[in-house]
Amino acid sequence: MNDMRQMTGLGRSIENNSFDVINQEVGPHDFTPSQWEVVRRVIHATADFEYKHLMMISEDGIKSGIDALKKGCPIITDVQMIIAGLNKARLDAYECSTHCFISDDDVIEVAKEKNTTRAIEAMKKAHQLGLLDGAVIAIGNAPTSLLELCRLIREEGVRPALIIGVPVGFVSAVESKEEVLDMVRKEGLHAPYILSRGRKGGSTIAVSIIHALLLLSTKDYQ
Repeated sequence: MNDMRQMTGLGRSIENNSFDVINQEVGPHDFTPSQWEVVRRVIHATADFEYKHLMMISEDGIKSGIDALKKGCPIITDVQMIIAGLNKARLDAYECSTHCFISDDDVIEVAKEKNTTRAIEAMKKAHQLGLLDGAVIAIGNAPTSLLELCRLIREEGVRPALIIGVPVGFVSAVESKEEVLDMVRKEGLHAPYILSRGRKGGSTIAVSIIHALLLLSTKDYQ
């Protein structure tokens, strides 16, 4: 497996030219080569160079995510939109399964009864099904999903292989990402992460990060 990009020659040329433009315009940065592959793909997906300053990647984030994917880990998402954007053939290469419970009837019912959010109850359901340990968890829309994951890590001992925490929005989006950083940096809990600080993020960002990791998995990375 040398390259997971399913492109024509012209398509690959366009993508490579786009990356060349990004490399020329981005200026100096402190990312490692593998971290830059992730950040560059985020910039490519958004045409937004601010992500150079917003992306935060833990020292073990890239390796932990790639190792988990190569072992066929489950990928848990907060919304179906992320799953829809993922390349099924790339995931099938490692037999990775995808899971999103936010639209399940039982999740909706419990969220209404408790007056919580579907995102919270969906994350709880993933935990109840034993899917979170060793998983890649990609959150692009629902800050409450990320906050619930942090609670499960603290209180239930959940240990995901990688948190992709890039929820977009104005309410709790900033705080949810800072919660991950506090949990790791201040509390010393082990939780490899790739985050976008601030309000920016979204499903497109989450998808681009997972695709970057899948492509890195086919080559030597640092």
